[in-house]
Amino acid sequence: MLLDRPLRLLALGGLLAATLTLANCTSQIADLPLVGTPADAPARPKEPGAYLPVNDLPPDRDEATMDPKERAKIQAELIKARDRQAVITSSKDADAAAK
Repeated sequence: MLLDRPLRLLALGGLLAATLTLANCTSQIADLPLVGTPADAPARPKEPGAYLPVNDLPPDRDEATMDPKERAKIQAELIKARDRQAVITSSKDADAAAK
């Protein structure tokens, strides 16, 4: 019972030391030419990239939006195409089930 506690502390200390050692060397392992990157990988930039411009808004569009009549026409065409495909698919399913 007295030996269990020092062994547990020693094991915990060893685990902590191993974790810290591996955490410190991961960036160097990734930079090794034989281990970290494949041969066809592009070269890393010298300086890390900057943050993306989150608050910058895209420029306004030069084109006008689609008018409602044209949009309704396109939607009707898409619905007709979907219905035609549903009929063809259901007929193929019925033929396959009959066999």
